[in-house]
Amino acid sequence: MQQPLLLRSVLYMPGSNGRAINKARTLPADAVVMDLEDAVAPEAKAEARKTIAAELHAGGFGTRYRVVRINALSTGWGDDDLAALAGVPLDAILAPKVDSAADIAVLAERMAAAGIGPDVALWVMIETPASILNLSEIAASAATTPLAGFVLGLNDLAKDTGIAQLPGRAAFQPVLTMSVIAARANGLIVLDGVCNAIDDEARFAAECEQAQSGGFDGKTLIHPSQVAPANRVFAPSDAEIAEAQAIVAAFADPANAGVGALRVNGKMAERLHLVQAERCIARAEAISNRD
Repeated sequence: MQQPLLLRSVLYMPGSNGRAINKARTLPADAVVMDLEDAVAPEAKAEARKTIAAELHAGGFGTRYRVVRINALSTGWGDDDLAALAGVPLDAILAPKVDSAADIAVLAERMAAAGIGPDVALWVMIETPASILNLSEIAASAATTPLAGFVLGLNDLAKDTGIAQLPGRAAFQPVLTMSVIAARANGLIVLDGVCNAIDDEARFAAECEQAQSGGFDGKTLIHPSQVAPANRVFAPSDAEIAEAQAIVAAFADPANAGVGALRVNGKMAERLHLVQAERCIARAEAISNRD
């Protein structure tokens, strides 16, 4: 089985801060998002584009997935962002403020027109009320565009809806679940939104656990201190790995050839559990190779 893309910890870095981006090269984050949108003031955006391009051309990011968040095309800065990224070595572009599948089609056209190759994936922020209502059609556009991932933006969604981001995020649970379902139905990766409470370790851990159990691939982060906890939560536990290995071994036993369901360590295991077990082991191996 091909090793999965690891996105346990996806760290935002201001695109205008070359020192911060340089530090990202030494952090154990699975991915780095160099931000041209919220983290960069209007007067600093042109210089930030140059900084990001220079840092990416310089390399040194190892296995870290390299992402740049552009400004929305409607702002007038988005097209300049795309033009500045043409020919720059990166893995994905993250676009904010999408509302519909039509927005995805426009983004794909603008990326191609700017000279951004098909090897660069498109991720989009799910952060507007319209994007929640249109989750299914947005995700389905992956069939005809470079769309490859969803990133939850609960800060903007809270601002636009008035829904409070309280500990536990109960009011946002439908949004979290439906985003995962829409993503999985169309083969997309899906990342949880940021936790604003940088100094509240318990709350951050709880959000990671909620997202991990809810099917997310990982969590977006706003501070380096959040990287290690996210990596820990989004990695299979020793117990999960042992259970997966037992299931794989049981189905591999010649005595069980052709059997559809087995009793493994007191639990029923069907072929669907074998698929899950193989994924768990592949993920554990990818993490071991990364670390």
